[in-house]
Amino acid sequence: MSFTAPVRDQRLTLDSVVKISELANGPDSEMVDAVLEGAAALAEGEFAPLSRSGDTQGARWDNGAVTTPRGFKQAWNAFVEGGWMTLAAPEHHGGQGLPFALSAALMDNLNAANVGFALCPMLSMGAIEALEQHGSEELKRDYLPKIVSGEWPATMNLTEPQAGSDVGALKTRAEPNPDGSWRITGTKIFITYGEHDLSEQILHLVLARTHGSPEGTRGISLFLVPKILPDGSRNDLRCVSIEHKMGIHASPTCVMSYGDHGGATGWLVGPENGGMAAMFTMMNNARLNVGLQGVGIAEAATQRAVAYALDRKQGVRNRLPVAIAEHPDVRRMLLRMRALTMGARALAYYAFGQVDRGVRGDPQAVLRADVLTPLVKAWCTDVGCEVASLGVQVHGGMGYIEETGAAQHLRDARIAPIYEGTNGIQAADLVGRKLGLDGGLAFDELIADIEAETQHPGLIALTDAVEIAAASLREAAPDDRLAGSYPFLTMCSVMTAGWLIERMALSEQADGRTKAAADYFLSVVVPEALGLGAAAEVGAALLYTVPAEELA
Repeated sequence: MSFTAPVRDQRLTLDSVVKISELANGPDSEMVDAVLEGAAALAEGEFAPLSRSGDTQGARWDNGAVTTPRGFKQAWNAFVEGGWMTLAAPEHHGGQGLPFALSAALMDNLNAANVGFALCPMLSMGAIEALEQHGSEELKRDYLPKIVSGEWPATMNLTEPQAGSDVGALKTRAEPNPDGSWRITGTKIFITYGEHDLSEQILHLVLARTHGSPEGTRGISLFLVPKILPDGSRNDLRCVSIEHKMGIHASPTCVMSYGDHGGATGWLVGPENGGMAAMFTMMNNARLNVGLQGVGIAEAATQRAVAYALDRKQGVRNRLPVAIAEHPDVRRMLLRMRALTMGARALAYYAFGQVDRGVRGDPQAVLRADVLTPLVKAWCTDVGCEVASLGVQVHGGMGYIEETGAAQHLRDARIAPIYEGTNGIQAADLVGRKLGLDGGLAFDELIADIEAETQHPGLIALTDAVEIAAASLREAAPDDRLAGSYPFLTMCSVMTAGWLIERMALSEQADGRTKAAADYFLSVVVPEALGLGAAAEVGAALLYTVPAEELA
């Protein structure tokens, strides 16, 4: 099955949800069309044809060197030469300065076409933002233009064997050199594209501790550690191995060792002990983009399932064979897949648009983007998993056979709720920080905007339920708040996506498919979320009625 970029759906979302024409200094309609068509051509022509072979071949490690699947280097060159990394990057570093929301459409397509490949540019986008906001003028001058061009991809190095979600437990060390650089020693795991053959240079953003730093996250600093030093010599770092994973086989997930021969040379990004602030700039960018992975995989899985359901004949009507797409339960699954994909795209693009408005000087949009980030990362990746699973179900037994491609979507999707902060961490962030952001006004203003616009009775009821749950969770003890955090996040996500879907359905651009999917979302998905209110408020005591050992 060939992938077709959902250009019409993307344009409708950009116009009715992001309202891209309202962005100050934003692109005109012709520019938007040109970007969408170019991104579609890149995804369909360069990335999609390598998805299946990338999955079956995978990245390969040999004595520290990593080889990407056949064709990847040529496709990466096409990405770089087309200027796609520059799309939303700052103009003063060689970027085009276009809205972040347009980069969402690009990554939506690339994730759908080949998510294992799309991981490489995704992390560079976050590195650009982190260096732009926190790097010294020298680091910006020496490295940002090359990252912006795509010539030098970047990575994020947080996790260590003993320090996963507990970042404060990391042990990598940094010692100062007389020339102002630092010597980095330690081991990092789960480093996406930590080593590869797409480019000669790779730039690593590495969290480490300096001598005498405070315990926990307060004592962490961030360093830029290049694979190749400015004098052309190889830095003291290497890829020890790559992981053998359930999915995203084309993406090398590396174990990186720094300082086997005295210390890898790096430069401080931001102030000493200020690493978490700088890293969260990169991580929040990545969390929004991981949400788009859920959107892209859901789109690809839906397209594949619809194509199969139209082609596969089972049963008869009027003595004639009938496609399984005509059976009610299969139609239910297909419509659910389309509705969830549309809702996830709307929520993700809306968040990207709020980032754009914040960059352009709207402080309320900055807060709105902060509230939306855990929703996008968690719910959109949950949608990716559900839609991919439904895609396997539509295929029946053939979906369980690798050759159909349906299983790959599910295997690829399953990592997204885990990395860049598990979805449980996103839910904890929502109830622990975002409910109280700006004295609670940031969340309450989202509710107010939805109440002022929505007309659908089910969505009005869900919004009321979210308000009640929010009030309860704000007063709850910490464990009770965390116990209800995940269902509450789902309620908030469906509420916001439903609001945006309703807006899309009322647009003059909406076609019959859009309206049907919107009706399904508002009539079925919204009431499902309404039923989560009890789980959001039940508290923690129910979870601890027996010791954990008795759950075995």
